Amino acid sequence: MKKKLILLSLIFLTAFSCGDEVQFNTPAFQGDRENELWRAKAFSASIDAFGFLTITGINNSETVKLIVPSVIESAFVVGDIDIVEAQYSDGFGATYSTTNKPDESVSIYPELGEIIIEEIDVVNRTFTGTYRFLAFDASGLNSVGFTNGIFYKVPLISGEFPTNPITCIDVEIVSDVALLAFENTFSSDLEFVNSAAYLAACSAYSEALINQRVYCGDTDGALQDIIDSLADCQISCEIATANVVEANSQYTTATIGNYNEKCAQFILYLQEQIEICGDADGSIQLQIDNLDCGDADGDGVPDAYEDFNSNGDLEDDDTDNDGIPNYLDNDDDGDGILTQYEAKDADGNPIDTDGDGDVDYLDNDDDGDTILTINENADPNGDGNPDDAVDTDGDGVPDYLQA
Repeated sequence: MKKKLILLSLIFLTAFSCGDEVQFNTPAFQGDRENELWRAKAFSASIDAFGFLTITGINNSETVKLIVPSVIESAFVVGDIDIVEAQYSDGFGATYSTTNKPDESVSIYPELGEIIIEEIDVVNRTFTGTYRFLAFDASGLNSVGFTNGIFYKVPLISGEFPTNPITCIDVEIVSDVALLAFENTFSSDLEFVNSAAYLAACSAYSEALINQRVYCGDTDGALQDIIDSLADCQISCEIATANVVEANSQYTTATIGNYNEKCAQFILYLQEQIEICGDADGSIQLQIDNLDCGDADGDGVPDAYEDFNSNGDLEDDDTDNDGIPNYLDNDDDGDGILTQYEAKDADGNPIDTDGDGDVDYLDNDDDGDTILTINENADPNGDGNPDDAVDTDGDGVPDYLQA
């Protein structure tokens, strides 16, 4: 089915025919409705409690309303922002609005209209400006277009001029702040670009730019170009790949104390890379499948660190020869102290108390005094936790860690 093409003239008001020419010493509200002159017999302006300005023209039972969110001299884009609206009611119960979206079968050109407040006369309480718009009914199939619209010295009959109306400068400041916050989400100082933070800041910046278009206009389309470039605010494949490179670096240099964290982090960014960049050959998913972030025995030592002979077989590593491989043994050295409670540094990495080359969780004589840890009253209540270990000399160091 061919799309219906609705042409909306790009030409702004220059002059009407001699008989229809606007007299600039007389208040007026008129425009070309579907290329025929439409002139209001009554017109007025009002300002509501929220500072929205509505300029209304009435011709018998027909009504045109122009609604903008601030009482300032500015150009307001119509057609993609709901808070800027143009309405036409035909007197037969049909209302057309720029906030109604066209049906997919309808193409329009140009897509957007404009309401320009050219002059605000505070002393005489009047408004002068121009307008053009294309409005649709609720079905999105029927439209009414106005071009060459003008309102001249339309009087304010309801509401008061706000003392601090929102201005173009106000929204430009908001956009600048939003841009800075957005740029901070992908600063070179960051280890990673957090996709959620990026999305939130990007969306806020996009909204600020849309607001800026509303209050400042966008005659050269520069703001819209930036908005379009932000697209759906998803991080790029380049950023996702950079995240993976950094995550891989941290993973390959991980220690026992932070291995699980870095491994899980690496998987997270690999999954994100698949989501953003795709994985046509399955190589990224294969990399994920080959990663082992587990700790089968829950002893705080990742399975990847329980393969002491580095042959890739976890089953043949059994430090205490109790028949249970280390990756399934919660007391790897069989000294009665569970591996998770053996001495560690502040980063969670195992300590070698006696300096014999064997970290405590693999050493059944932790202090190297030739007395096995299991015989030094390291765990009197037998629960595997040495918090009740005997400290004979009361110096704060339990016997099993003091030679």
